[in-house]
Amino acid sequence: MSHTLENKDVFAEIITNNAEMFSIFQYIESIAQSPQPVLITGETGVGKELIARCIHRVSAVNGSWVVVNVAGLDDTMFSDTLFGHVKGAFTGANLTRRGMIETARGGTLFLDEIGDLSLASQVKLLRLLQEGEYLPLGQDKPKYTDMHIIAATNVDLWLLQRKGKFRKDLNFRLRTHHIHIPPLRDRLEDIPLLVEHFLEEAAQALRKKKPTPPKELSVLLKNYAFPGNIREMKAMIYDAVSRHKSKVLSLDVFKEHIDQGHKNNFEMLEENISAISEFHPFRPFRELPSIKQATHMLVEEAMRRSNGNQSIAARMLGISQPALSKRLKSRAKKAS
Repeated sequence: MSHTLENKDVFAEIITNNAEMFSIFQYIESIAQSPQPVLITGETGVGKELIARCIHRVSAVNGSWVVVNVAGLDDTMFSDTLFGHVKGAFTGANLTRRGMIETARGGTLFLDEIGDLSLASQVKLLRLLQEGEYLPLGQDKPKYTDMHIIAATNVDLWLLQRKGKFRKDLNFRLRTHHIHIPPLRDRLEDIPLLVEHFLEEAAQALRKKKPTPPKELSVLLKNYAFPGNIREMKAMIYDAVSRHKSKVLSLDVFKEHIDQGHKNNFEMLEENISAISEFHPFRPFRELPSIKQATHMLVEEAMRRSNGNQSIAARMLGISQPALSKRLKSRAKKAS
């Protein structure tokens, strides 16, 4: 796949062959010199901070790269962390403290989990974005900054806005430039690349010889939703390599993890009956298939998704491989 990038080295850390990801790289290059805020959205584990660092590096600013996770910060902690305080601002403030904004002067401030920011703190952040000014705690004279702000979240800011939990003006201001990172389940072509990358990385970190992945591994992983995305895959592979004892990597760790993931997802659906009703797969059908027909369709789809691997297909269906084999043999016998 051919893609034109002026800063290929900057994006080398991101292992991908996905067209949408390369479009994101090109977009980053197009906005690199813009002083306006950038909002990065995407599910947990997709690599939002990695993308933010790429923006910082492509922009070639002279200042520092500074990260602040705003989750769990009340308004006072947020103000003190970002704006700092002067001596005597409050009890125990024996020294003047520089805030992260001053540390990031001329560089980039990355605000992670921006959806968790309190409404009071949102007002202060909006003023910082609009006027470039802020007040350290205990100081009346405003200070000014020329840093670049990048924010990230795994929640829907539009939904928070509708619920009155996120300011409309701040939402619009933050997303002057917006990047949405696709989840791993929409980047299936990247799974084999990531497997190889993390196997090599894990082997080096654990001082082991790189194991050979079984050919079934990519098929197994491509049929898993990966709610934790790339971070989850990395953890799975590190765990598998740490337990690895033979030449070929065992699938057991992956199967255990995926089974637990499926169990958790099913339990969540059971707790939310309305979600099951809303996304019922047979709702669009004018006439419902019979149990026999529905079972046949499930088996056919599982075999298609597993590339004909009965072990993986059986795992998707929640039955044993012998039970699936029996169904397939019975169907083949009737067809003949």
